[in-house]
Amino acid sequence: MALGDALIALGGSFLAAGIIARLGTRIGLPTIPLFMLAGILFGPHTPGLALVDNPADLKVIATLGLIFLLFYLGLEFSLDDLVEGGRRLVLAGIVYILLNVGGGLAFGFAVGWGSREALVLAGVIGISSSAIVTKLLVDLGRLGNPESRLILGIIVVEDVFLALYLAVLQPVLSGADTFAAAAISFGKAFAFLIALTALARWGTRMVNKLVTTRDDELLVVMFTGLAIFTAGVAEELGVSDAIGAFMVGLILSSTRAAPRIRQLVHPLRDAFAALFFFAFGLSIEPGDMLSVAWPIVIAVAITMALNVVAGVLAAKLNSFGRAQAVNIALTVLSRGEFALVLATMALAAGLDGRLAPFIAGYVLVLALLGPLIASRSESITRLLRRRREPQERPVS
Repeated sequence: MALGDALIALGGSFLAAGIIARLGTRIGLPTIPLFMLAGILFGPHTPGLALVDNPADLKVIATLGLIFLLFYLGLEFSLDDLVEGGRRLVLAGIVYILLNVGGGLAFGFAVGWGSREALVLAGVIGISSSAIVTKLLVDLGRLGNPESRLILGIIVVEDVFLALYLAVLQPVLSGADTFAAAAISFGKAFAFLIALTALARWGTRMVNKLVTTRDDELLVVMFTGLAIFTAGVAEELGVSDAIGAFMVGLILSSTRAAPRIRQLVHPLRDAFAALFFFAFGLSIEPGDMLSVAWPIVIAVAITMALNVVAGVLAAKLNSFGRAQAVNIALTVLSRGEFALVLATMALAAGLDGRLAPFIAGYVLVLALLGPLIASRSESITRLLRRRREPQERPVS
């Protein structure tokens, strides 16, 4: 592709994603599925204007979006959140993961697409969207609600699980032929994670010296280089670039520069993440989503049922009432960025071709439906209360 064509395609992709998202946000829709929708509408598989003929042309830039997403998540993550939350908060998060990931794994084996595909589906169905959940709490003015701390705690536990899950899943998806090969691949990944964890625990002073500067320009250059370089090393070692970026964010979260980095990385995260979701949409053929419509419907129904059960159990563990249980169940319903991370890994590993359109349709439905239902949780609570209250009739 010529330079001029490449720039037009890139600029057009940003504009298309921004325009579609801007229209959708006016009626309260989250941006993640809208960026995906823009990619589908202006992709090579949809009649009309195709901004990008080959999704691979945006591969590096889309990968930067994934890197900055997970890097920012690492910056926001803290083990102190789990410690301060206490045993009941951690237990609620574990219950949520066991129910949803377990249900996702059962569903994955039930559709019969393969064992590796089932493991991907377990993560897709089991992990909610931190971006959408956090944005929902802010937009609905619920950050001060007593159950919101529990919701955020569940998200933190999910993030911990995701980091471990990606590390375990990558060697499996790499197609190791023997147990020994898989063990070696996992060993390298685990050793890399241990090294980064040790650096986060005991190397803060050294990292501080490396990144601390009064100049914002130099700070941006330094943390961007660290995130991308470590993501590349992680990819070479079979860990996945996403988890490498997450670990760098975790390391930098304990430095003195962390508050400034969080502020400075925002525009990079937002811009490149939009291209990540847009590029994923480019790879989806709408007709393929129709071919897996029934699995999508079933998976959405399973997810809603599991979230209700998990929400009720989490509320009971923390002595919350019915209204809080409904809020918990509906707020963590949305699926988004993490499902698409797994879908990207599945595409790269050459798994069943039905997997990507299924994940795209599943994420689109729940990322759109989740916020709409969550915003009506009070009405749903009143409806449930009326149905459960016994009808008092006078005795004649």
